[in-house]
Amino acid sequence: MKCLYCGCEDSKVIDSRSADEGRTIRRRRECVRCGKRFTTYETIEDTPVLVVKANGTRQSFDAGKIKNGIVKACEKRPVSMSAIDELVDGITKRVYNSMEQEISSKAIGEMVMEALKDLDEVAYVRYASVYRSFKDISSFMAELQKLMDNKK
Repeated sequence: MKCLYCGCEDSKVIDSRSADEGRTIRRRRECVRCGKRFTTYETIEDTPVLVVKANGTRQSFDAGKIKNGIVKACEKRPVSMSAIDELVDGITKRVYNSMEQEISSKAIGEMVMEALKDLDEVAYVRYASVYRSFKDISSFMAELQKLMDNKK
């Protein structure tokens, strides 16, 4: 780290502390040439992930939108908020761990449905009915039949 006062590129760390709820490390440094002290901050570089919608538009990934959809699907179901938060965290980690800068909304929807299937079958069917936008009762029944066949 380059000293602000003399430009020397050699300094020693005197103190390190966590800051910003653990997302940043604050380091107190001392220049080995002039002895002056200065503070640096180290943070994780956040690479934005863009979601490619069905119509081709792109928008920033927002875990809050996933949570809202899951909360609606789980309405009046015996599913705790902690279970929903855990599910959203898992999907968010999968999205960021994919190391892709773009992900399709379809892929995210499939992740949500896969997770909901294990969490609550009624919530899964509710989410699937909106996500897959069933055109008629027969397409809805076909999805229910697949769910029943997988259970056997």
